[in-house]
Amino acid sequence: MPSPVHRPRVLHLTQPVDGGVARVVTDLVRAQLADGLDVTAICPESALTGRLRSLGAQVRPWSATRSPGPSLAREVRQLARLIDEVRPDVVHAHSAKAGLAGRLAVRGRIPTVFQPHAWSFEAVGGGTAALALRWERWAARWAARVVCVSEAERATGVHAGITGRWTVVPNGIDPDRFRPAPAGPVRGGLAQLAGLPAQAPLAVCVGRLCRQKGQDVLLRAWAAVRQQVPGARLVLVGDGPDRDRLRAAAPSSVLFAGAVADAAPWYRAADVVVLPSRWEGMALSPLEAMACGRPVVVTDVDGARESLPRSFAAPCVVPPEDPGALANAVGALLLDPALRTSLAERGRRHVLTLHDVRHTARAVADVYHDLLGTRHAAPGARPGRTGEEAGAGRTTPPVEPSEHRESIHS
Repeated sequence: MPSPVHRPRVLHLTQPVDGGVARVVTDLVRAQLADGLDVTAICPESALTGRLRSLGAQVRPWSATRSPGPSLAREVRQLARLIDEVRPDVVHAHSAKAGLAGRLAVRGRIPTVFQPHAWSFEAVGGGTAALALRWERWAARWAARVVCVSEAERATGVHAGITGRWTVVPNGIDPDRFRPAPAGPVRGGLAQLAGLPAQAPLAVCVGRLCRQKGQDVLLRAWAAVRQQVPGARLVLVGDGPDRDRLRAAAPSSVLFAGAVADAAPWYRAADVVVLPSRWEGMALSPLEAMACGRPVVVTDVDGARESLPRSFAAPCVVPPEDPGALANAVGALLLDPALRTSLAERGRRHVLTLHDVRHTARAVADVYHDLLGTRHAAPGARPGRTGEEAGAGRTTPPVEPSEHRESIHS
């Protein structure tokens, strides 16, 4: 990738530093370091900074809150100084807060990639949503490329009137880390499941405990699931601002595992993995669960729906904010081992084909090369293909990482 004379210097800027965004940043940094790029990350001190340093990345601490607030001006000034010290060739800003501060600090002076990981104006309501949308429309001028993790996320931006040069690069996961294993031995190794009958039907929800992820809807559905499957148990894996409220509403058949360093054992312990989100960019949890050979139930929202094969729609996709439909879908899968096995096999094939993190990292590298004018075509490949050209005449899904969709909308 890079020439021996100059290794492109990539700066990843992120806040938040947990959840799916942190995992995406970690995977990209790992792959880019392996490809010989000079990688620096700027983010608040956290578990993420430790992981990035252990990979060999340079890390500059940034004192920034998770959401915009009175400290924003100070945060932007500090960020501008840090960027001047790093002198990157490309700035890659992840999520709403880093996208806000990063674009204010750089203002187009350096090629900037903005990756929203779900739009800020979807996460709030009323006047705050209108303000966030006005900002995204204004700040698009300072992004050389907007990278969306799903076609639905791109479409939402276009329909909201955001002008930009778009590239769709679906999220990816590491299929060597997330791989199938028998549930029984895995359950035996999880202390929180001690005393749980070996054959107890188990549903697992992995995600930050917050309104976006919809665990409150799942709890409202859980009584109906237990009516269908009396011995069923539910585990909520993760932490977040809604933890205490969710605990207060949960019956004894619901367990709270807290934040975990590795969610893979929890996917493998599950019979069904559930993600009842209110909105998503493209959630990692369904991809990780399918890679572990477990069926998933998700809500019909942008990014969650798109992470599943289309054939999964009937048994696995339910309307958001609908506890009854969610309970029926989860209960039906817990009661049908043959269907779970079929969905698990097809789901893993889907992830291996379209959501391998190595494909994702290469597609992002292609974006950088486009911006820097250093693209090198793969042997036999036609340079500069758009997604439409790459897909012409195909009868199977594209798997080459460079074949991401790019478009310009004004």
